[in-house]
Parts: sequence; structure tokens; C-alpha cells
Amino acid sequence: MTADDVLAILAMLRRAEVDTWIGGGWGVDALIGEQTRQHRDLDLMHRKDQEPAVMAALAEAGFAETLDWRPVRFVVTDPSGREIDLHPLVFAADGSAVQASTDAEHPFTYPASCLVTGKIRGTVVGCLSPEQQVYFHQGYEPADRDRHDMTQLRQAFAIATHF
Repeated sequence: MTADDVLAILAMLRRAEVDTWIGGGWGVDALIGEQTRQHRDLDLMHRKDQEPAVMAALAEAGFAETLDWRPVRFVVTDPSGREIDLHPLVFAADGSAVQASTDAEHPFTYPASCLVTGKIRGTVVGCLSPEQQVYFHQGYEPADRDRHDMTQLRQAFAIATHF
């Protein structure tokens, strides 16, 4: 997944009037303001109530669902192999949100303050805050790319990470 791919996908979703925020590796790079590594996919948070518009826009661009772990997440892939990992968020009146988790008793929480902006190739994009990125990277054995991302956050924001 290239920077041009990410910007094209975000532009398409903006035209569909969908709100999205980037997480994962591209989200870290957006916070840093430059690409620091190669990315195999794009992690996007979206408003669950906008999911029909998300799916319609992505289907029109040739993406098809390849994994369904709803309500936690789902994945779409296009014929060229570009992959988007989608995370539905349910928003509260105060701007905070929750995402279902595999443990129904403990959903992922998103304070309103974690929905920030960053830049990809100079274009302002919605993304998760450094603190939310750390939170988002918990509960699993990290891969080298995850360690790289957390190192980037520590260096750029002097933030504590758990690996």
C-alpha cells in the first residue's frame, strides 16, 4: 500500500462523505509526517453508521470483502492486492467512540481527543493520536513492524510504549 494509494482511497471516501481516521503503520507515519517503512495494508476507523457508504464507495473502486470479524473489524481487498482493515466505531454525543472487541465486556475506547490529524505527502489526514496508537497496539505479540512503529512514536513524541 503506497502513499498514493492511501491518498486516493481517502479522497474517494471523502467524496462519499465518510469520516475516517488512519490507525496502524500509516497512522504512525501520518503523525510523523513522513513514510518510515513499507506498508502491506491500511487500517481505517470509520463511523459504523456510515458503513453502507463505506462499502458502496469501496465496492465501486473494486474492493471486495475478504474477512468478516464484525463487529470488531473486517477487511476488503482489491484485485491488485491492496488491503484495507476497517474498524467500525460507534460514537457518543461527546465525540468519544467505542469499537467492539473479541471480549464483549471490554470494548476498545476512543476518547474524542484521540481523533487528530497528521500528514501524508503534505496532505492533512485524520488519524489516531500517539497515545491511541499505543493503546491500539496492545494485546498481541508485536511484529517487527509494530516495534518499528512504537520506536517512531517514542522518538517523535517522547511517549512511553509497552514494547
